[in-house]
Amino acid sequence: MIAVTGASGQLGRLIIEQLLVTGVPADQIVTVARSIEKIEDLKARGVQVRFGDYTNVSSLKSAFQGVGRLLLVSSSEVGQRYVQHKNVIDAAKSAQVKRIVYTSILAADKSPLLLAGEHRQTEDLLTSSGVDYTILRNGWYSENYLAGVEAALSLGALYGCAQEGRFSTASRKDYAEAAAVVLTQDGHSKKTYELAGDDSFNLKTFAGWISEKHGKQIPFVNLGPSDFEGALKQAGLPEGLATALADSEKHAADGWLENDSGQLSKLIGHPTTAITSQL
Repeated sequence: MIAVTGASGQLGRLIIEQLLVTGVPADQIVTVARSIEKIEDLKARGVQVRFGDYTNVSSLKSAFQGVGRLLLVSSSEVGQRYVQHKNVIDAAKSAQVKRIVYTSILAADKSPLLLAGEHRQTEDLLTSSGVDYTILRNGWYSENYLAGVEAALSLGALYGCAQEGRFSTASRKDYAEAAAVVLTQDGHSKKTYELAGDDSFNLKTFAGWISEKHGKQIPFVNLGPSDFEGALKQAGLPEGLATALADSEKHAADGWLENDSGQLSKLIGHPTTAITSQL
């Protein structure tokens, strides 16, 4: 059986859908989430729904019973990720899971992004766990910027601090497809993939695309990292998230969120989804 943690989240749910599309029998898919009411509808499709909380090892051990391959979707709780991921890996070992697939971040082994630290720790823990593994170093999701289009239109400008830094984004669906491929096919043992979109863009270009799509001039306004962080907080983002996003853009200016390996499109067998097609 194949289990997916964080199944009630955006990426986790898409991975479940992709597993079904690839022909995995529904009763051989285990969805693991702490908010199982959000995935109760999957029961009607024959998918197994089990409770599992990253902070509750016993719940994870129970959820992973009979599972052969496990997709560990990284926790959304920045600052708590390493401890939570350790709980998942320990529980998987206890339940005798054969292989763990983990969603990490681009260049996690050397990236200066604040977000990379806990991913790097988790990768180290996983590679020394004795359990077979595959690491998917996901790049930026296109949705990270698509979600800000309405705000840019309302404010009359796209704000950021990435300067001319480029982003090789892909859709969540693209990354979900890659996860499904690795979970269902052989040949991925102990491999690490750097996954990113086929094309890259900077925020000035993205602002131009918004302008063209909506018939309204939207310039890109580059702020200093601290000013951008303050703007994000003022917009209502939690402090930790605002800090992490501003830090990520600061390092994107130096190329840390650009990648031209093409490994994502090779895994999924088709070009990645252009962000312009989602505007």
